[in-house]
Amino acid sequence: MLPPVTTSPTARWSAGPVVFVLLLLLSATRWAGPATALAAGILFSLVAGGSPWPKRTAVATRWLLQLSVVGLGFGVGLSEVWQAGREAVVYTPVGILLTLALGTALGRLLRAPPTTSLLVSFGTAICGGSAIAAMAPVLKAEDEETAVSLATVFSLNAAALLVFPPLGHLLGLSQRQFGLWAALAIHDTSSVVGASAAFGTAALAVGTTVKLARAVWISPAVLVAAWLKKSEGRAPFPYFIAGFIAAAVLRWRLPAAEPLWSVIAQVARQGLVVTLFLVGTGLTRAVLRRVGFRPLALGVLLWGVVSVATVVAILTGLIG
Repeated sequence: MLPPVTTSPTARWSAGPVVFVLLLLLSATRWAGPATALAAGILFSLVAGGSPWPKRTAVATRWLLQLSVVGLGFGVGLSEVWQAGREAVVYTPVGILLTLALGTALGRLLRAPPTTSLLVSFGTAICGGSAIAAMAPVLKAEDEETAVSLATVFSLNAAALLVFPPLGHLLGLSQRQFGLWAALAIHDTSSVVGASAAFGTAALAVGTTVKLARAVWISPAVLVAAWLKKSEGRAPFPYFIAGFIAAAVLRWRLPAAEPLWSVIAQVARQGLVVTLFLVGTGLTRAVLRRVGFRPLALGVLLWGVVSVATVVAILTGLIG
């Protein structure tokens, strides 16, 4: 249980590491779900001021997310990966271009800083924080511009994880429809898999596959931007995507080991829950203060339009 708010700052901080470890261990158990873990991380961050070990937490979050995504590959069939990936190739580039165009227009309308607008739009179009981190050097963004963009997208990620599953049930979406919607409308991979896992196992398989197929576009988009800006920039190849596909292939080639693959996939799903707790601890008061009105308004409007447009396209059969 978190210390009461009336406790002195020194006492709160001294108890922080112990509470952090206890919540971390709890999020690794089957009693903790994606939404619960994220909410616990955010609450801890707002009360205790964030992770006691922020740099180590950031590194652990990145590695745990990637390893968990690879593990999820053991829980999906190769045919599902192929089908979802093949379809994503068709509408992903169109969606990215439309999102970037709309984000640029909204940024000008709201008079948001140009570089920040581009970063928020790029993060919305492809893969949230990963896309922003890859594009920032190419755009020669200042540290503050990158931080504001990441904070904006990160705040919306947290909201999406809590809001999307109830909305999916309210709209009567099937498992496949929800997984597709989450992959196309939620920024970061961690929040996509978290929301999809909360909705159902089939939604998780679709959401993860489509989101990973979308993330592949980070590298070509960065290269095109670098060419247009006449600057040097490149995005590292996301090896965990290859690992996800390799895991699905291994499951297909060795069906006799199905019990083992099921255990690995289950551990990976719980690993994602732990990841979401760690993500939540990064939403500090300092991060929230960095998000100005214009970038936040841009992020919310762009996200709202993309979310509504994609769910309408899915429900009408235009996508999926």
